[in-house]
Amino acid sequence: MKHTYPSLATLGREIKTQTNSSAALVEECLKQVLEKNGPMNGFITVCSDEALARAEEIDAAIAQGKDPGSLAGIPIAIKDNISTKGILTTCGSKILENYVPIFDATVVQKLTAAGAIVLGKTNMDEFAMGSSTENSFFGPTRNPLDPEKIPGGSSGGSAAVVGAGMAPVALGSDTGGSIRQPAACCGVVGIKPTYGRVSRYGLVAYGSSLDQIGPITTSVEDAALLLNVICGFDEMDATSSPEPVPDFTATLNKGVEGLRIGLPREYFAQGLDETVRARVMEAVDNLKAAGAQVVDISLPHTEYAVATYYIIATAEASSNLARYDGVKFGFRAKDVSTLKEMYRETRSQGFGAEVKRRIMLGTYVLSAGYYDAYYKKAQQVRTLITEDFTKAFSQCDCIVGPAMPTMPFNIGEKANDPLAMYLSDIYTISLNLAGLPGISVPFAREGDSMPVGVQVFGRAFDEATVLAVAQAMESSANP
Repeated sequence: MKHTYPSLATLGREIKTQTNSSAALVEECLKQVLEKNGPMNGFITVCSDEALARAEEIDAAIAQGKDPGSLAGIPIAIKDNISTKGILTTCGSKILENYVPIFDATVVQKLTAAGAIVLGKTNMDEFAMGSSTENSFFGPTRNPLDPEKIPGGSSGGSAAVVGAGMAPVALGSDTGGSIRQPAACCGVVGIKPTYGRVSRYGLVAYGSSLDQIGPITTSVEDAALLLNVICGFDEMDATSSPEPVPDFTATLNKGVEGLRIGLPREYFAQGLDETVRARVMEAVDNLKAAGAQVVDISLPHTEYAVATYYIIATAEASSNLARYDGVKFGFRAKDVSTLKEMYRETRSQGFGAEVKRRIMLGTYVLSAGYYDAYYKKAQQVRTLITEDFTKAFSQCDCIVGPAMPTMPFNIGEKANDPLAMYLSDIYTISLNLAGLPGISVPFAREGDSMPVGVQVFGRAFDEATVLAVAQAMESSANP
């Protein structure tokens, strides 16, 4: 049975008024982890002793009249590609199976400064390369709603532990849909902020022009509360934006009266599962009933998004992963006699099949004679995709569509079909290419075994509108 927690606001209020305690909440989470993590495999590392010790410190501080912060005493799960000082950070890879960072990522610094407690590190597709969390060196994660199904990826561990009630909230990362797609699979809320809104310092790089950290929660309100903490400029990240950060909770309940909701016709074309289509349209009908105006729009370069993404992302991955060579840190192959052999064997043994595939693809598209034909052309198409959104937002205030083309598939079903796997991100990838914010919200009809992820996305740095539409949708849903 799924375990549920009160909202973050309620938990925080209970802990600060001492009607509940952080220690009791952490113990409750650890009990859920003990019962569920074995078969589900959502956590790679669980920080039981450290989390309990920190919870007791926070409870003591509150008893002394101190305010430890807006997230005082609340446990949070962290995706295992986000650096945590003194805590194993593996990226789901053999090559980093024993890597312990000496620094915290900026988002972790902000969370702990606000009083949050790191509960553990969650499973993921190796180096965030995957859509099902089947590509982890530590084995696949299972969906909390159906253990035969994938939990989505690459942040499948984070979505699964929140969906199962092992943690109230989690952080994930999103390069091509890796927060929103697993949120859709696991029936939780996942938001990718605008590129640059959240610092990437301490996020192990996959595609540096695409990666973004964001929350995975059980409600839109909780996502807004977490965004309030983790957003903001960071001088440690050259791509961090100085754009002012509003209080995202302040406009959550403003409603959708008068808002123009764009429906991209390309997102409802052939290939969309009928159950997904029906639930998305029911969600849209509810927004119309709440006063929104629905507008037909076009994103004509959507058909090129997957190809464009897998050229740009793999090219950046090829560059970013060149550092894993067995010299300075991470796994090093044994019984080698030359430097060249050490490089070859370390990378051959240390990386899994999907990571090797993407490194080879990326190296190829950057190679002499092919750069202009592939990488340069992909960057040009990326510009066209971005311009599609600019034109669309001249006609509407936000866009609504499916987060995934199908319901979650069975574990192993697409493991030997990379193209079919890549196409499961067709509705999420464009947003990363354009750097825009997007959220997946679960929507279901009573009796549905699994909710459908409905995606809302908006203009750059307009998370407030995205969250308000998502909140209106959530209040009308029945997940």
